[in-house]
Amino acid sequence: MSTTTVETSAEVPPHDAAQAGPGKVRRRGERSRPASLASHAVLTVASLIAFFPVAWLIYLSLGPDKDDYLHPGGIWGKASLTNYSFVLEHTQFFDWLKSSLIVSLGTTLIGVTIAATTGYAVSRMRFPGYRKFMWVLLVTQMFPVAVLMVPMYQILSDLQLIDSYLGLVLVYCSTAVPYCAWLLKGYFDTIPFEIDEAGRVDGLSPFGTFARLILPLAKPGLAVAAFYSFLTAFGEVAFASTFMLSDTKYTFAVGLQTFVSEHDAQRNLMAATAVLIAIPVSAFFYLVQKNLVTGLTAGGTKG
Repeated sequence: MSTTTVETSAEVPPHDAAQAGPGKVRRRGERSRPASLASHAVLTVASLIAFFPVAWLIYLSLGPDKDDYLHPGGIWGKASLTNYSFVLEHTQFFDWLKSSLIVSLGTTLIGVTIAATTGYAVSRMRFPGYRKFMWVLLVTQMFPVAVLMVPMYQILSDLQLIDSYLGLVLVYCSTAVPYCAWLLKGYFDTIPFEIDEAGRVDGLSPFGTFARLILPLAKPGLAVAAFYSFLTAFGEVAFASTFMLSDTKYTFAVGLQTFVSEHDAQRNLMAATAVLIAIPVSAFFYLVQKNLVTGLTAGGTKG
């Protein structure tokens, strides 16, 4: 009995090997070089469009004369930092900075705390009317500022909170909390319920489970809520100009209006102040940006 061994060649012809080389075969989902270049070109143009207003504002802030914005071409030859020195030395810039930080950080702290506890309660606890409660929060966002101005002023006046930081913080919380509660409720839904059960097995109270187990996992969602609350309070004008009567308690958004009056418009100083205003906002964004993108996308799906 004989055994015949058939040997098959595993060699690939040179022509086929050249076609099968790593430089010739494109993986599934991988874009071709022209498509990649087109994508980068579109993103570059979009970035330039987004950055142009900021660059233009910085450029105008270098013009020493208040009418330089009418002739921007002449700024390049006489650009200086005199506007920045004037704003820092001869205006109430640091009073505005103090007021803006007090109001914005206060709104962020109080608003995120209330929104987090509200979102967690609705996500985990099935009390009577919990669905209607969230819709009530959403309905409060539908009223325009002009409708809310008079009743809010009357309430703050009765509580003697007109021209006070606390009154303005509470007003801003009424705007920030409903949105942040919906946001955090969606994020808490993505956290497995088994974590809550494990906390109860370990003897933690509901609040202990929330504070020690859930909040550390919800940092991305909290970062988004904090950033939204901070920006809501930092850039708002209508409520701040109505409820804050002392010029030393103006926020940045209201302080900017002092550069433009019926008979004068110091747009060069306004531009320089606007650039300086962006610094604390950029610093706050830097602190939360690690979790910002994750928090913006994680609440969209459950599981």
